[in-house]
Amino acid sequence: MRKLKNSELNRLSVESFKKADKTPIVVVLDNIRSLNNVGSVFRTSDGLKVEKIVLCGITASPPNKEIHKTALGAEDSVDWEYFEKTEEAVNKLKEDNYTICSIEQVENSVSLPDFEPQKDKRYAIILGNEVKGVQQKIVDMSDMSIEIPQFGTKHSFNVSVTAGIVLWELFCKLSK
Repeated sequence: MRKLKNSELNRLSVESFKKADKTPIVVVLDNIRSLNNVGSVFRTSDGLKVEKIVLCGITASPPNKEIHKTALGAEDSVDWEYFEKTEEAVNKLKEDNYTICSIEQVENSVSLPDFEPQKDKRYAIILGNEVKGVQQKIVDMSDMSIEIPQFGTKHSFNVSVTAGIVLWELFCKLSK
């Protein structure tokens, strides 16, 4: 086996990415404090052609050299928008007919492997603060909550890891 060179990967240019059909998902970052996590979500969102990222509250926004360290330019390809209050973003997404899904451990959550997204719907996936998770008032505004099964001693995954797991799972299911 020979490792491929970047020039052999046939990746989209930023201009081509902007014009390409997207996965019908918007990622909402609810008060993410780590700029590395924000950058990582941009990079994952680029890789899976997510429609947009919505940055809320204390979540930093581009241009920012700390976001760029992990985004590696994905902050230029993936559309993004900022809202001071997450509830304003959720209300706007509801008006635009997105199904609002908090990624959180709550009563009556749907296990990620059991969740079957419908191809005729668009989804907003809300990821919460590294310590406090998704705000309860945002969970209350959500159409549903999705939970990633876990089997070890810790109570949660890192938010950027969570983004990768959830976005990959939804991408695969929506691409069938």
